[in-house]
Amino acid sequence: MSTTYTLDTSTSRAHPTPAPMKRMTVPQIQARKGKDPIVMLTAYTARMAQLLDRHCDMLLVGDSLGQVIYGLPSTLPVTLDMMIAHGAAVVRGSYHSVVVVDMPFGSYEASPEDAFRAASRVLAETGAAAVKLEGGEAMAPTVNFLSSRGIPVVGHIGLTPQAVNALGGYGARGRTNAEHAKIISDARAIADAGAFSMVVEGVLEPLAQAVTAEVSCPVIGIGASAQCDGQVLVIDDMLGMFERTARFVKRYDDLATRIDEAATRYAEEVRTRTFPGFEQTYQPKD
Repeated sequence: MSTTYTLDTSTSRAHPTPAPMKRMTVPQIQARKGKDPIVMLTAYTARMAQLLDRHCDMLLVGDSLGQVIYGLPSTLPVTLDMMIAHGAAVVRGSYHSVVVVDMPFGSYEASPEDAFRAASRVLAETGAAAVKLEGGEAMAPTVNFLSSRGIPVVGHIGLTPQAVNALGGYGARGRTNAEHAKIISDARAIADAGAFSMVVEGVLEPLAQAVTAEVSCPVIGIGASAQCDGQVLVIDDMLGMFERTARFVKRYDDLATRIDEAATRYAEEVRTRTFPGFEQTYQPKD
């Protein structure tokens, strides 16, 4: 048995409850290479993790929470403490998916030793199964250092948001022969270093297919190709919470409009004193 948490809707508090030990493992994800596609979505809260868990194989606590949750202009200001707090919440809200936590900018680049200190904190304080870090060949020694010491690593190549200043924006990568070759080399290096999976983001589709064929670990695409070994999207983008999204996002709902409509109805009822009504108030007993 393992322990997960349910939210008491009457109090909005999380209560520990026993659940069957059904959480997927890193080796099970590795074994999905070339088989059934891996389903991955981001989650930042316990409640969202509860809703997504049964549908996903992996839940990513992405540093995209900087923009999605905190309204920051990019992922760069995100701190390790922020990632740990949200990572722990997502683990508490799930019992099936492999939970992966992004390593924030500045927490792993200086040295493999620094990366290990930060990553070990993440796993110890959240209960997550793995960390994700951005970068290609330059980060291969760090991936090897972590994975050889028992910390599962998901790589991230192609469009790497933490390097947006160096890349000059969020445009698709792999348009030149040199960039194409570099991303292939990055993929090989990260896979050979021991990453059990890797995210390939914002690359031309033929390049995504080439990367998927080139490496032995599962490749999870975002703005890549349906022929990757799996897919990931930012949940708030997929649910239509923002007016603008990247080209590669498919909106499966329009929650922003529905929330706006619900808030409009609520405001109107408050102003006309029709809420709360009899059903929402406590009356004296006879």
